[in-house]
Amino acid sequence: MQQNSNVTEFILLGLTQDPLKQKMVFVIFLIFYMGTVVGNTLIIVTIKFSRTLGSPMYFFLFYLSFADSCFSTSTAPRLIVDAISKKSIISYNECITQVFALHLFGCMEIFVLILMAVDRYVAICKPLRYPVIMSRQVCVILIVLAWIGSFIHSTAQIVLALRLPFCGPNLIDHYCCDLQPLLKLACMDTYKINLLLVSNSGAICSSSFVLLMISYFVILHSLRNHSAEGRKKALSTCTSHIRVVILFFGPCIFIYARPPTTFPMDKMVAVFYTIGTPFLNPLIYTLRNAEVKNAMKKLWHVKIMSE
Repeated sequence: MQQNSNVTEFILLGLTQDPLKQKMVFVIFLIFYMGTVVGNTLIIVTIKFSRTLGSPMYFFLFYLSFADSCFSTSTAPRLIVDAISKKSIISYNECITQVFALHLFGCMEIFVLILMAVDRYVAICKPLRYPVIMSRQVCVILIVLAWIGSFIHSTAQIVLALRLPFCGPNLIDHYCCDLQPLLKLACMDTYKINLLLVSNSGAICSSSFVLLMISYFVILHSLRNHSAEGRKKALSTCTSHIRVVILFFGPCIFIYARPPTTFPMDKMVAVFYTIGTPFLNPLIYTLRNAEVKNAMKKLWHVKIMSE
């Protein structure tokens, strides 16, 4: 995999070099990561085995939870282990693999959020045609296309990363490998590559966010013609979705849709969308969703009774 590089490994500086703070990082992010895995796995298992959660919205939520778990796993375990390691070394190949995984599952999450917005738009604005438009076959095709699109995007990131020559320092001032910190170490003019990065990742984040906000505005505007009960249910669902969109896309746009500059808060912003958002998503979708909570209670009640 290694091309145009004399560097065979990198040293990740992590979030802090202070020993006491490193122990705090270990404890805090271990709790966050375990909560992310448990919460998203609970949603995945509940949707998989519950008969009441067979609608397209929960079909997409299944894949959002899966993408959340994988997205967090691409960075959190190394951050946790490195916090108690004397030296955080990552090989060149492992670094490139992490870039691929980070963008594959991050992009998949973006596409699934778009599909969930499409599902809500059809359900609320075109209710009579909803069963036909959002059939199971259509949903499966959309998810497959989302995986293909994510793979193409992450492959493009790898192509850019492999073009970077590294011949000097190998200290990455970050807790994970991504193109932005790697660009700082490359011994070449990275202006054109940064433009490609902004036009790829930055454009996907920004355009998707605008598209999602417009779609939810149209949905909320159309609720005027619904009954009070219908408005309340739809508003509750859409509010949860909008929260997730803002929490995820805000940091993403801040990181990827800007010129090649560095800010002191970059690492904390990255932590928020790579670890914080996947942790919060299960809480947002379960605490605000009576159907999911009831399905969980029934499913685990049946399992306990059967044992």
